[in-house]
Amino acid sequence: MNGKLAVAAQDKQKEIDFFDSHASENAYDVFTPETNARLIETCARAACFRRGGLIADLGCGSGVFTDQLHRLGYEAVGLDISSKLVALGKNRYSGMQFLQGDVEFLPFSSGSLDGVLLSGLLHHLPDPSRCAAEVFRVLKPGGRFAAFDPNRMNPFMYLYRDRSSPLYSPVGVTENERPVLAHEIAAVFRKSGFQVGTDYISNLRYRYLASSRLRWLLPAYNAVDRTLFAPSFMKPMRSFVLTHGEKP
Repeated sequence: MNGKLAVAAQDKQKEIDFFDSHASENAYDVFTPETNARLIETCARAACFRRGGLIADLGCGSGVFTDQLHRLGYEAVGLDISSKLVALGKNRYSGMQFLQGDVEFLPFSSGSLDGVLLSGLLHHLPDPSRCAAEVFRVLKPGGRFAAFDPNRMNPFMYLYRDRSSPLYSPVGVTENERPVLAHEIAAVFRKSGFQVGTDYISNLRYRYLASSRLRWLLPAYNAVDRTLFAPSFMKPMRSFVLTHGEKP
């Protein structure tokens, strides 16, 4: 995603192939269980999801965040572009609903959902406007969404995951991915009709890193991320952007 948001279309087959290849790896779930729980609680609180409401987890992967929504008392359904990850979610969490689908053509009726969680999804989309329009369509009036994505203003996210960085690493990511800028994501959802707010999150503790050469740095990174960005004036540089909003 560049400064104007309008770039080449996402290569969806490459996304599918990439995530299908990760379906057999427990390492796909990169955060610690405690971080998973805290992250979804933070998203639900920011979005003001209605307790007991029907929430779709878009980009659900293996279903970890869908399960967290269920544990918080929501009626949760997961959706992912990878059929193998959807199958993994069904096997892990019996009794929960998981669907294969495209976030630009959601398989939900208009005005049928109380909430939508976009789980680290938007930074995979070169132009997220179609996804934002679909989220608006499927939400009920007064429905809410929350989205979390790596923050391009965070120095570590930029250096490690932005293609313009001299230290960029392509290991463990698709060519579609790029950390986001908060104001650009907010603008896309406002244009789709949402009332939008932005927050930032750090202290998300990783248990896995794709690059085997850098995994030894994880404890140091987790410690730095927890302390360096804790002050309020460092908030815009925290590791993840949390975008949330309401359909009027």
